Amino acid sequence: MQTMSKLDEKKEYITTLRVYLGFILAVILSFGAGLTKLYISNEHSILFFLGILVICLAMLGFLKINKTLHKEIKKLKDL
Repeated sequence: MQTMSKLDEKKEYITTLRVYLGFILAVILSFGAGLTKLYISNEHSILFFLGILVICLAMLGFLKINKTLHKEIKKLKDL
């Protein structure tokens, strides 16, 4: 059984982080479109404010994963 080299392992981790960024971006865009529709139709219900909260949390997650991604890319240079 072969094991992955450290370089391949780091590349796989970076690729996984990029996939997570894509998912979070899709969530942000989807919720943003839904919130825009609610705003235009002047429906400021609890769903509107929960959507704003979800977008804020998703943005924080995006920033955290992006920061981790950049750290891992810098570590990759040292290998």
